[in-house]
Amino acid sequence: MAKKILIVDDSSTLRASVDFTLSEHGHEVVQAGDGVEGLEVLKGFEGNESELGMIITDINMPNMDGITFVKEVKKTVFKFIPILVLTTESQESKKMEGKEAGASGWLVKPFKPEQLVAVVSKFLK
Repeated sequence: MAKKILIVDDSSTLRASVDFTLSEHGHEVVQAGDGVEGLEVLKGFEGNESELGMIITDINMPNMDGITFVKEVKKTVFKFIPILVLTTESQESKKMEGKEAGASGWLVKPFKPEQLVAVVSKFLK
């Protein structure tokens, strides 16, 4: 059974685009609009942690930004789930902040669908 991927981004257009790209490659996508909602969605996986394969999150979001979201995930039973940051931020300082928070990878928007699929495939092996 394919593992689910949680995408956390305040842009419904971007979530739809990522969902479409990953669904075309056999992945099941679950969506959240910000970090707060993302943590709520994760609670729904408690007890079935193995169903979730990875998390993809934006950095700049209302309510709870991506860095805070990554830090919060790392305090839960999902701390070993790979987290890919998908953002417009490309500064090294932001990447370091993401890495220190616990992010596993960083992909800058706009992305090519094949780039995203390749990165996701690496994490889900």
